[in-house]
Amino acid sequence: MNQISADYQTEAATKIAVAVPRPSRAVVAASASLDRSVGIVVCIPCFRRPQHLRRTLESLAVQRTGRRFAVVMVENDAMGCDSVPVAAEFLQAGRLSGLCAVEPRQGNCHAINAAFETAQAMFPAATNFLMIDDDEVASPDWLEHMVRAAETTSADLVGGPVFPNFDDDSKRGLRRHPAFWPAYDESGPVPVIYGCGNCLITRSVFARLADPTFDLRFNFLGGGDTDFFVRCRRAGMKFHWVAEAVITETVPDDRTNPRWLALRGLRIGAINYRIEVKAARSAWSRLKLAAKMLATLPWSLVRTGRLLVSEKAIIALHPMTVAAGSALAAIGIEPQPYKASKIVS
Repeated sequence: MNQISADYQTEAATKIAVAVPRPSRAVVAASASLDRSVGIVVCIPCFRRPQHLRRTLESLAVQRTGRRFAVVMVENDAMGCDSVPVAAEFLQAGRLSGLCAVEPRQGNCHAINAAFETAQAMFPAATNFLMIDDDEVASPDWLEHMVRAAETTSADLVGGPVFPNFDDDSKRGLRRHPAFWPAYDESGPVPVIYGCGNCLITRSVFARLADPTFDLRFNFLGGGDTDFFVRCRRAGMKFHWVAEAVITETVPDDRTNPRWLALRGLRIGAINYRIEVKAARSAWSRLKLAAKMLATLPWSLVRTGRLLVSEKAIIALHPMTVAAGSALAAIGIEPQPYKASKIVS
């Protein structure tokens, strides 16, 4: 075992206590000179998108900033490891500094937790941890905008917009769909952010809410990021939005068809229900929550009717699918899009 793997095993892999033995995470690639004194780390969970990951890393390699930063990539397909050769190429050529680890436990929350845990353990001086997905491309000033906002506003968490880049240009009208439109339009303090595909989290946040950071109950459903940010808000942490810190997300054709968008709405509804049910401590409060979720169904019909006046049906139907997702989750039915068997390469 090389020194990096040994360090990683001792500093990161033992952070999660488990009742039964499990395969260990392992560092499989690293840059030749790993500067562990950097103050900024960009985390990238990876799963079966090596060509997209290449574009992500290209965008990070050309960031316009004088700040030193490292990248931590986590391959979550332990059987295929298609992302590892791409990660190794950038690291070994010195285009980026950092490392790539394999997390053998599959699932969205496992991968993201592994990335943040590894970043904190391997870079003890780092105070700012950013995240970008492996199908996203950062604008040239993205990192500078995000870190500067954290420094000047003293925000605990910073978010920025993720705009869709459709493979099929004819689908551009879907930019207004809530599945693709950012939560905020202007820079400034915000009550909360919702997605981790463009975020910065300061180390102090992890110290207060980690172990694990993302709740594993959201592992295959998704929404572990929203749940985490809602917990941060309840803990009194400060959020800031940077409209200039733009990331674009590649949207393939199969994510623009009515079936996928309907499932996305159902998933959002299920996530909303699961987050609220976590806060409902008593059986009575959970019963009231279930009734509330069921009551949103008729109201969603009204909202859809209003939207049909000005929007395409595929956009107008979104409130209905979200309400249906919450109602189904209340009776124990929810999608699991982050299971490996549900993900198409």
